[in-house]
Amino acid sequence: MFSYRHAFHAGNHADVLKHTVLIAMLRHLLQKDTALTVFDTHAGAGLYRLDGDYAETSGEAAGGFLRLIAWLNAPPAPVKKSSAAAKSIAEGLAPVIQDYLDLVASFNSKGSHKVYPGSPFIIQRLLRERDKLKVFELHPTDAKTLSANIAQLEAGRQVAVLREDGFEGLKKFLPPPARRALVLSDPSYEIKNDYARVVAMVADSLTRFATGSYAVWYPLIPRPEAHDVPRKLKTLATKAGKSWLNATLTVKSSKLTADDAGEVIRPGLPASGMFIINPPHTLKAALQLALPQLATILGQDQHATSSVESGG
Repeated sequence: MFSYRHAFHAGNHADVLKHTVLIAMLRHLLQKDTALTVFDTHAGAGLYRLDGDYAETSGEAAGGFLRLIAWLNAPPAPVKKSSAAAKSIAEGLAPVIQDYLDLVASFNSKGSHKVYPGSPFIIQRLLRERDKLKVFELHPTDAKTLSANIAQLEAGRQVAVLREDGFEGLKKFLPPPARRALVLSDPSYEIKNDYARVVAMVADSLTRFATGSYAVWYPLIPRPEAHDVPRKLKTLATKAGKSWLNATLTVKSSKLTADDAGEVIRPGLPASGMFIINPPHTLKAALQLALPQLATILGQDQHATSSVESGG
């Protein structure tokens, strides 16, 4: 159960989606004076080197954050029939994408793109002194690394690192003292029952603290459990009378292909989504502008696309 290491996937297209949405949510939630508590149920190591062994082994950042940087430094020549998204990019990146890029840049020296912040560091960078962050990580090596990385922030009691199962550990903290919270949950889903557990966690959390904001990342892969996640979360939100938003980013086809020798080539992660319950009212319009741009820049074939749906 401890095989997954996010260091292999840091900065990939799923991280671009997840962190763009996360930053946009936090910017809105932190406009209110009341203290905010943020929970990260699967925090990973917190900080990653894109020139390190893990990231270089997978090369996934090259299809995500680094592809975005490369595109900006050397945009492709315009085509005659440019899409609406391409035209909007020519007029300037969507503000939430630029905000994401600026925040990642703040962890690097000028012109460098070697350090990639995970969700805990992105969250902590945006929090005010009165806000709190609680991060959960069960993987023994990543939990140790996370603790060491967080210690460097000298954030004192603002950040708590909990070496326990985030699905279960979250329960004892809801509702939070100030009655304002954002819960981010992005399990690896390498364990099949993660799909059911993330839905069960949200269902339980809504009974404990119905006014919290809940953001769930999920992969879009050819297995029914993955497609069940947004459908079940939508049902939960609807039954609870809560607003919801579902944002997806697809960069390539999910179909299996074969090489010249007839060996099956698996496409890797073709798409992912973020499902939010009680989203900021500004989020939908921001993502409707940003996600088509990301699909255009990060797309690897003609199947690249994006969607933003909402209800409640």
